[in-house]
Amino acid sequence: MAKDRLDKVLGNYGLGTRSDVKKEIYQGLVMVNGQIIKDPGFKVSLDDEIQYYDEILKRKEFYYFMMNKAPDCITATEDPREKTVMDYLSDRHRNMNLFPVGRLDKETEGLLLFTTDGTLAHYYTSPKHFVEKEYYAEISEPVTENDIQSFEKGILLDDGYQTLPARLAIPKPVEPTIVTVWLKEGKYRQIRRMFQSLGKEVLYLKRVKMGNLVLDPNLSLGSYRELTQEEETILKQKK
Repeated sequence: MAKDRLDKVLGNYGLGTRSDVKKEIYQGLVMVNGQIIKDPGFKVSLDDEIQYYDEILKRKEFYYFMMNKAPDCITATEDPREKTVMDYLSDRHRNMNLFPVGRLDKETEGLLLFTTDGTLAHYYTSPKHFVEKEYYAEISEPVTENDIQSFEKGILLDDGYQTLPARLAIPKPVEPTIVTVWLKEGKYRQIRRMFQSLGKEVLYLKRVKMGNLVLDPNLSLGSYRELTQEEETILKQKK
């Protein structure tokens, strides 16, 4: 099993800069398997128990979080003018090198995945894997059977791009302005532009599912949490 330097492990866990955690290690504030370790270069594996002050660290090879994105921020790690999704993370989690997987438009709410796992992030964002995303949308005018068929064929966007076939459904016929959309690609503002091509406007848009991972309905806007073990398993099934 691969081992890493103790100071690197603490830094990757978001506990401070390498120089910060080195000082704390030198001061005897870190224990490994019940023993005080004062060597920042001491090698530890995932099986080793690390105690930082009074906290037992729950270490993993990679970390996975879900956020219910709020509509007042952009999906970026930094921006000089706009509020970003990273502003909703705690200092520790920002220091863990977490990054968002894919993008949601500024006005769009819902499921956004954060991880330190570059391979998994690539899988979920690469066009060749066609990972399906599900959205709840409210539309300015009633959606028709013709609209559903247009989605199934693919829609020509304003820039000349022909979208891949997508699915569109009206869960309740008595509410034809409320729809579910399933996409296997994610062009810039794609759902909004698809409806715009049909002469309609998206008034509200929320992503509720990525692959088989479902947004926790109890997660309030702007809140986030680490995935459960069951959710991690679902995420990694990649089906």
